[in-house]
Amino acid sequence: MDSTLADEPRTRLVELPARGGAMALLDFGDAARPVDVVFVHANGFNARTYRSILAPLAAQFRILAVDQRGHGRSTLPAETEGRTSWNGLRDDLLALLETLDLRDVVLAGHSMGGTACVLAQALAPQRVRRVVLFDPVVMPAPGEVDPAQFANSPLVQGALRRRAVFPDRAGVVAAYTGRGAFKTWTAEMLADYVADGFRVRADGQVELSCAPEWEASNFASHAHDTWGAFEAAQVPIRILRADEGSTCREGPQLDALVAAGRIAVETVPGTTHFLPMERPDLVQAALRLAAG
Repeated sequence: MDSTLADEPRTRLVELPARGGAMALLDFGDAARPVDVVFVHANGFNARTYRSILAPLAAQFRILAVDQRGHGRSTLPAETEGRTSWNGLRDDLLALLETLDLRDVVLAGHSMGGTACVLAQALAPQRVRRVVLFDPVVMPAPGEVDPAQFANSPLVQGALRRRAVFPDRAGVVAAYTGRGAFKTWTAEMLADYVADGFRVRADGQVELSCAPEWEASNFASHAHDTWGAFEAAQVPIRILRADEGSTCREGPQLDALVAAGRIAVETVPGTTHFLPMERPDLVQAALRLAAG
């Protein structure tokens, strides 16, 4: 399924039968070129949120920006019952790499999307050239923290209280502009987020594509082993970490990985967890360097 608008990335749905549905993606750049980068978004967001960051790279690279399960236009089922980890997101990404037979690609992602990339590269080093992460979610290893701490966290409770339905997308933009997580976003980026972050209901109103219950489940489910995936890495991993409120945990484990040369970590001054929105120039530069 390709977009017919020349100034838009191509829109596609890739069927992943073994995963129960289709993964939506935006396809930037020359369609005749092998894929250079697969980019994965943060919890609650979608591929189109990052369009204004990725589109300027399309003249040089081919980039696939995906909608993860439960987000954007993807049709993969988002079932929260019994869910404890992001391993399902990892497996979705692995299925996409296999279905499209992608090789020698850069995996890149923001927040939860970055973590999914780390988990995936550990199981598919033959398909991945390197990994670039923008303030990924790197939590204590499984067993170090009581899962109830995540289940009852302010992030989970905030997601469950999130307003899901608005009269129209214009109303969403008006409600979000300059507020909360969107304070540092450009108008263009906010409009892109809303475009695929909300879907039209039968009654004409719009509702979140990422249901509050699914967003909350992502915040609560941390039994995956990110540290083990770092240890298993056979490709270079670069992390650009937020200066304030980072979700990339500092400490002896991270320091040991850096000292061993398994990962490189840079803290970007003046940035928050929304680093890509605040410093799109650094994201573009990092992707150019990785894919070049």
